Amino acid sequence: MNLQSNTVSLRLIEEDDAEFVVKLRTDEKLNRFISAVEDDINAQKRWIRNYKIDEAKKSQFYFIIERNDGVRCGTVRIYDIREDSFSWGSWVLNAQKTRFSAVESAFLVYQFGFEQLGFSKCHFEVMKGNERVMSFHEKMGAIKVSEDNNFVFYTISKESVHTASVAFRKILKTG
Repeated sequence: MNLQSNTVSLRLIEEDDAEFVVKLRTDEKLNRFISAVEDDINAQKRWIRNYKIDEAKKSQFYFIIERNDGVRCGTVRIYDIREDSFSWGSWVLNAQKTRFSAVESAFLVYQFGFEQLGFSKCHFEVMKGNERVMSFHEKMGAIKVSEDNNFVFYTISKESVHTASVAFRKILKTG
């Protein structure tokens, strides 16, 4: 699996990443719009071991986002895989990220979902109040389909992502 962009790459999570994930997901500056996790490295290791069963069944994929020099800077997860669509979330980047790591990692997620998994669309939700992420997705071509008290629900097509990739081509250019 080669999921690499100009400054970042995605690799599947391993048990050795548990401490990094706990630190990232319990950081109050970063976890405002994601689900809470326990501040417990052993619990995270157990979660990763259980997750690996789902990974083997190809029912979800949890990635560590790394700068191309190997420094871990975030996470992202593909889950809720349906017959015709996939979802993604748990998208968190820390201060070690590169300037364009958010854009690059988003396109890598779509590359994986559309090219490697073979889907033509994606569905996801964004927690209300997370205006920057909603704006990002809407600029990418995501369409708001509904909302509830906590979330705004979106879909995006492979074609919309391709169109957006043209606008972002300088950022996405591989080195």
